[in-house]
Amino acid sequence: MKVGILGLAASGKSTLFRLLTGQRSTGAPARRDTAQVGVARVPDPRLVALSALYEPRKETPAAVTYVDVPGIPEEHRRETAFNLPEMRATDVLMVVLRAFADEAVPHPMGSLDPLRDLRYIEEEFILQDQLVVEKRLERIRRDLAKRKAPELVRELELLERCLTVLESERPLRAEGFDAEDHKRLRGFTFLSLKPMLVAVNLGEAEIASDPFSDECWAEWRERPQMAFTQVCATLEGELAELDGPDTAAFMEDLGITDRALDRVIRESYRLLGLISFFTVGEDECRAWSVGSGTPAVEAGGVIHSDIQRGFIRAEVVPYDELLGAGSLATCRQRGTLRLEGKTYPVRDGEVVHFRFNV
Repeated sequence: MKVGILGLAASGKSTLFRLLTGQRSTGAPARRDTAQVGVARVPDPRLVALSALYEPRKETPAAVTYVDVPGIPEEHRRETAFNLPEMRATDVLMVVLRAFADEAVPHPMGSLDPLRDLRYIEEEFILQDQLVVEKRLERIRRDLAKRKAPELVRELELLERCLTVLESERPLRAEGFDAEDHKRLRGFTFLSLKPMLVAVNLGEAEIASDPFSDECWAEWRERPQMAFTQVCATLEGELAELDGPDTAAFMEDLGITDRALDRVIRESYRLLGLISFFTVGEDECRAWSVGSGTPAVEAGGVIHSDIQRGFIRAEVVPYDELLGAGSLATCRQRGTLRLEGKTYPVRDGEVVHFRFNV
């Protein structure tokens, strides 16, 4: 999974990127026309518990790739910023909105208004997608004037539908495209079609508040393929510098029950409909990410193509059942370890052992 992090300049997005990926600040911002890429380990207490049981040589959590897009620049360079290949290739867009005051770092628009900033960014997504659609439609119509190709006709109809949505100033994610439509549109990497995670970056004095409780956010919260969370990059930076016991005590003093960085990852997973299953053993305990409802044979293919090609069956047990039993052998004796075929939809939190032959 790839998550693009973007926002207006001085929104705190690059700080969040470094915290998520564990990278240190270089002291100098990236050039406006470049993007930074880093990988974050997905925190999962279930994997920690399984590793405590097996004491493997290696523990491998699932991973999320984050792409830090340079701050949206001045008007004459916007198109470059919104069409960076690294951002176009992401699965989810995380939009960081500034809600913290800092006189030393003025807001590029002169005042704090997260909802205004979100509208501005969404309008840019729509505009950039509209330019892509219009350019492609022009090419298709020229080609159809020379020869009538059924595939081009279908693409024309779909893109004309997209254009209607965009011209009404609505994002493509708000349109009810079916699976076949999404397949046809995938290659265009439309920005307004991507799921969006909105993260309001608060000051430390506002960490206990809910910035989305105001009525002005109601319409946005009802939109499909969108999620909302609040973060405090300054506070998360302080937490990152503490050791385990100190972190827990600090969070308790502040009345914080979970890390904002963990929420960011969870919401990204939810937007894409992802789940995690586990493989265990003395060599390695590992978490794997797949889409909800993924058949067992395809889940095996995520691990290795040979498993998918030579799939025989999957031995499946919920992770808590395995923890209670202490071993897969005991699960077999208790009858909690099930044998499933190719079409079985793997569920979140299951431990799966694949049998295959190639």
